[in-house]
Formats: sequence, C-alpha cells, structure tokens
Amino acid sequence: MEENNSIISLLQAVEAIKTAILQGQYEAAKDVNRVQLAVYFSIGRYLSKNTRRLPYGAGALKAISEQLRKELPGLRGYSETQLRDTRRFYEAWIALDRTDNLENEDSAVATVESCRKQSAVATAESQNTDNKIDIYHTITIPNIAEFPVEDFFKMPFTHHSRLISLCKNIDARYYYIHRTAEEHLSVEALEKLIKQQAYENRENLPNNFVKTISNSSEARKAVLMFKDSYLLNFINVEEIGERDKQDVDERVVEQKIVHNIKNFIMTFGRDFSFIGNQYHLEVYGVEFFPDLLFFNRELNALVVIELKTDEFKPSYLGQLTTYLRILDDHVKKPHENPSIGIVLCKSANKEFVEYVIQDYQKPMGVATYKTADDMPENFRKALPDIDALKSILAGEKEI
Repeated sequence: MEENNSIISLLQAVEAIKTAILQGQYEAAKDVNRVQLAVYFSIGRYLSKNTRRLPYGAGALKAISEQLRKELPGLRGYSETQLRDTRRFYEAWIALDRTDNLENEDSAVATVESCRKQSAVATAESQNTDNKIDIYHTITIPNIAEFPVEDFFKMPFTHHSRLISLCKNIDARYYYIHRTAEEHLSVEALEKLIKQQAYENRENLPNNFVKTISNSSEARKAVLMFKDSYLLNFINVEEIGERDKQDVDERVVEQKIVHNIKNFIMTFGRDFSFIGNQYHLEVYGVEFFPDLLFFNRELNALVVIELKTDEFKPSYLGQLTTYLRILDDHVKKPHENPSIGIVLCKSANKEFVEYVIQDYQKPMGVATYKTADDMPENFRKALPDIDALKSILAGEKEI
C-alpha cells in the first residue's frame, strides 16, 4: 500500500511540473527570460517543499525526470541535474517567495545557511493539497534598493545556476548578476570572473552616488563604473623631460592623456566618448575650463574629470561642483542623466574623502592615479618602450 502511495505521489508531481512547463512555454513568447525564470523558480519551490520527504527518497528527481520525458516526448532540459538546479535556484533566492513567511521580511535574500533552515521548516509544514504549481504569482520583487531587479531577470537560468554553485556571498551575487546583464557575459566568462574573485578584488572609489543619484539602478551603475585607482603607465615623467617631478603640473599630465586618449579610455572603463579637454564653460561672464570632458553611454551622462598632481583637498570638490552645475544647466541634453564629476589626483586619504564628500549635492567621486615612474623597477621593465607602445596604438583603429 505504501508503494502505491509513492506511485501516486510521483504521478502527481509529474503532472504538476508538466503543467507548469506547458504554461511557461505559452507565456515565454511574451517575455522569454523573465517567464523562464519564474517557471524554474516555481518548480524549484515545489520540489523543495515536496521531494525531500517523498517515500522514494533520493531517487525522486530522477524518477520525475524520466516520467516527464515519457509524458512530454522531445522535452529538452528537466534532467535530474536540472531539476536539482531549479530546487537550488529557489532555495538560494527563497526570500523572493511571497508565499513563505520569513523572519526578516525586509531582506532581499537570505543567506545560504538561513535558506536551508527556512526550506527545512517549509517542508515540515502542511502542503497545498491541490498539487499545483503557480508560475504566475511565485516571485515577488523585494522593495530594497540593492536588489538588481532588471539585471536579475536578464540573466539566463544557466548563469544563475553556475553563480549559485560558485558564489555564496549575497553582495557578490548582486555584483556578478549586474556584470552578466550589462556585459552579456557567457557562462564561461562569468565562471572565470568568479574564480578570479572579481568582486573581492574590485576597488570602487569613494563617492556620494547613492545619495545624489535618485535612481538606485543608475547609482549602482555609477558605483561599478569607476575604480579608486588607475595606472596611467603611458605617462613617463622622464620622457616628458622635466628636471624635477614636482615641476610636472596638471597641464602636462592632461596633454599626455589627450595624446594617448585611446589608451586612457581603455584604462578608465567602457563606453566612454571623449568630448574635449579644457572645455569652455561660461556663466554670467565668468569662464571655466574643466580639464577633461567625456560622455558615457552606459551612464547616459557627461563625466567631467579634474586632474590634480598633488594630494586630495576638499576645495577640489567645490571646484567640481561648479563645473557640474554649469554642465547640467547649459550643456546636458534633456534626455541625459545629471553629470558626474571625478577628481583624479596623485593621492587621497580614502576615509577622509568619504567623510567630506557626503555633504555635496552633485554626484562626485575621487580617484587616484599612478604613472610609469611610480611603478616598481621590475614592472617598468616589463612594459614596452614608448616607441613600441606608439607603434601598437598606431596600428589599431581609432575609437
């Protein structure tokens, strides 16, 4: 009799999952990736709450998969391994399930450990007797700024599965989800980033983006766009011919950047377009000349960079604020986001910068840079000489 009950439970599980798959295929034409993730999440929820306690035990997923293939000839996916991935997917992001009562309802996600505990509690609770999977109302987006809503649904399920298996830190998962969505990473590229510990090794510059950029998604993009330090190894004081390194002023560094603009953009980030240096601004008869002006397609915003060859001073932020105000009032297009300012200086006390920058109302950050002269001798020798570098750059297409 117990064996018959097991068979009935198996058939019920297969029927519920088969119905969810067919519904998902119908809905997928509307929004392929979003619907697919909802289907996988809902199936994962069902499996999490049922298969761990079925009488046939560890062989549940294999039995369900084999029966599904009999009921849906030609079905792709939904192997034992993939069904297990759907269950892991649900349990990794269990806080998105509005049907579960979590201890901390404001949390976007739970840690892996707490997810397992919550899942164990959930499976011990009484289950819905109608044996149905609702693919339409399973995922609820948490109302917190940190959760990457759009990026989450842009990332394919295979990427999610790989991320869950390789990365346990929630903030790190956010980071990799964003990069995958924005850079259209392959599964292999995502895996490589995780193994290289890209999240742990990232270095965001001190900034006030979260406070000054009202759209949380745009603020997150800005935070991820800039690093706190850049190596401008195409600037070599000795080759400039200055007698004393202290004599090298901002204009000299600026000219070297302009003459190597492609290299600078490749160093600084992606989607930057160079607008000009010493860009003329004027308001009420007073003229200003910001050092470098760019436009970034990813941020949909002007980015002004002010170069300083000494240590950071708070007055630099005041100067940058003036530039940003004029750019927003007289240069920015109506469809563009507010302009962003970066102070690029030789050195900065990061904690001090983070302390003072929060009082400013324009989005700004402070980064530092090193030139070839600041590099250890063994690293400098590994670089191509200036003529070789020019030959390499001359042989490539212009940006």
